[in-house]
Amino acid sequence: MIPELGQFALILALLLALLQALFGIAGPALGRDRWTAAVVPAVAGQFVMVATAMGCLVTSFIDNDFTVRYVAENSNSALPLFYRVAGVWGAHAGSLLLWIFLLACWTVATAFGTLRLPRNFAARVLGVLGAVSFGFLLYTVVTSNPFLRLDPPWADGMGLNPLLQDPGLAAHPPLLYTGYVGLSVAFAFAGAALLEGRLDREWARWTRPWATSAWAFLTCGIALGSWWAYYTLGWGGFWFWDPVENASFMPWLMGTALIHSLAVTEKRGVFKSWTLLLAVLGFSLSLIGTFLVRSGVLISVHSFVSSPGRGEFLLTFLGIMIGAALALYAWRAPKMQSEAGFELSARESFLLFNNILLVTACGTVFAGEMAPIISNALGLGKLSVGPPYFDPTFLISMLPLLALVPLGVHARWKRGGFGDRGRTLLIVLAASVLIGCAAAFGLYTGAGVLSAVGMTLGVWIIISSLIDPIDRLRRRIAIPRAVLGMTIAHIGLGIFVFALTSVQGFTAEQDVAMRTGMSAPDGGYSFQFQGTQPVHGPDYGGVEARVIVTRDGKPVAVMYPQKRTYWVQHMIITHSAIFINRGSNILVALGQDLGDGRWSFRLQVRPLVMYIWIAALIMAAGGIIAITDRRYRIAQSAAEDPSAALAGGEAR
Repeated sequence: MIPELGQFALILALLLALLQALFGIAGPALGRDRWTAAVVPAVAGQFVMVATAMGCLVTSFIDNDFTVRYVAENSNSALPLFYRVAGVWGAHAGSLLLWIFLLACWTVATAFGTLRLPRNFAARVLGVLGAVSFGFLLYTVVTSNPFLRLDPPWADGMGLNPLLQDPGLAAHPPLLYTGYVGLSVAFAFAGAALLEGRLDREWARWTRPWATSAWAFLTCGIALGSWWAYYTLGWGGFWFWDPVENASFMPWLMGTALIHSLAVTEKRGVFKSWTLLLAVLGFSLSLIGTFLVRSGVLISVHSFVSSPGRGEFLLTFLGIMIGAALALYAWRAPKMQSEAGFELSARESFLLFNNILLVTACGTVFAGEMAPIISNALGLGKLSVGPPYFDPTFLISMLPLLALVPLGVHARWKRGGFGDRGRTLLIVLAASVLIGCAAAFGLYTGAGVLSAVGMTLGVWIIISSLIDPIDRLRRRIAIPRAVLGMTIAHIGLGIFVFALTSVQGFTAEQDVAMRTGMSAPDGGYSFQFQGTQPVHGPDYGGVEARVIVTRDGKPVAVMYPQKRTYWVQHMIITHSAIFINRGSNILVALGQDLGDGRWSFRLQVRPLVMYIWIAALIMAAGGIIAITDRRYRIAQSAAEDPSAALAGGEAR
């Protein structure tokens, strides 16, 4: 009866989410204190029910309950336990339940985090989250129930997609969804402010930790997905502007703009309506990404289903949520203008330029994402949009943004200018140009101007980020965690830019055919093929090649790329071999058996590519450190005097 218990729990969670939304939004509006007080119990009840449903589905996978259709379609008895559990989110219905479970977790965390906030405001935040939960629970119960039975049951399951049988991808969806869903909290704070018609610096201080946390998780999720694509798909790439990659990247860009805009609103009380709009758009892009991945309108290795009915339901829900939020914004935002001013050279201006460039970059990605869909809908034929469009258009926004980052960090608030740091910044800029050009033209051959510019920008961001912490240490002034986190995140950005420039400008790769004993050069290394041998796993068989890598006649590594055949799904999957040497990733992928003892190989040497993912983790770590700053601990007086809490920012 475990599947039936899970289905019953989902229905109860749906009802509790409806009550949470009703009590949270209508209670404060109608002055019903009992309704307002009932919001937190509804949150707790919904979490228990969703957790119960999630536990029931996990149990069904662990027990190999092939009477459940979803289990039979995404698992089998030969799968290791780890991948049976990962199979829970290996397809549409289970991954949607994971999304709902993470949303319930965020909601509970928000309920605890808003205990000291004004009671009506906190209820409105939880009410908006309840409305989001209700929509997704209704979608699951009506169109995507993971507990449907099979009659008669199958003797064994079809197994998990072999591409998903990887530790990296098993962790990727939970991380990515945590970031996706986390943006709903910032959206809920924006919705509560719009419902209340009041927004100030306190609101920004309340919202900023939630937005930054979601951004950090989203950063890690995107990075892990990129790493998985690099070593699993067999072509050695880490980003291809795939439609589903873009669906997660757009909320990240908008979230990046949001956390910077929140910094200005918190510090100076400006950009109020802009910050609200970014919070709405950030989560709206998460919903749009969910629609694109689950509606079948996109073709991708990452997409889930091709079901027009499910797509129509999601599109309706998306339209209601985004439409209501934007209508409320259009009504309330004009009343939230700030009278504070600032100079063109002030930090506020640089952060505004930062936001405009980030939103522009997001717009270019969105245009490329939607163009094929619109072309197909209008009967204009199939349109493919890939790197030839995305690379140059995205670069147009990113180059000036990266150049302005150090200036924005060190510009003064309100009156502008750089004060005593102007001369220091000029020295750092000159040093960055020298180091960047030396790296581009000295360490590598065949460097172009764009490579030198990219490396210069990376060094410029890294060194300039250290100016303030070094100055504080020299004067024996404590470094606030917010400043430390910002510094670490910007250093991560600089490392990312430097590494990405190196990878894009100096990667050496080729596809070759070799017989046993033959060698092929690539990127300063020699690759010798020494034959193949059979390999076996719990649910696959295959062939493994032995390749000896040398440099200048000296041995570097022995690599074992594989070609696996998964028996149940009859799928052939390439597992690349990767070795790190001198900061470069050496990749060997085994291709096709060409007959007569010949095999095709992809050989690739990517310098500094590992630092792309390391840099992403550094950026995320910076965000997490920043939200531990003391000023994000809400004072008890905020709960005791709600009117002062809401109006305090304006008074200052």
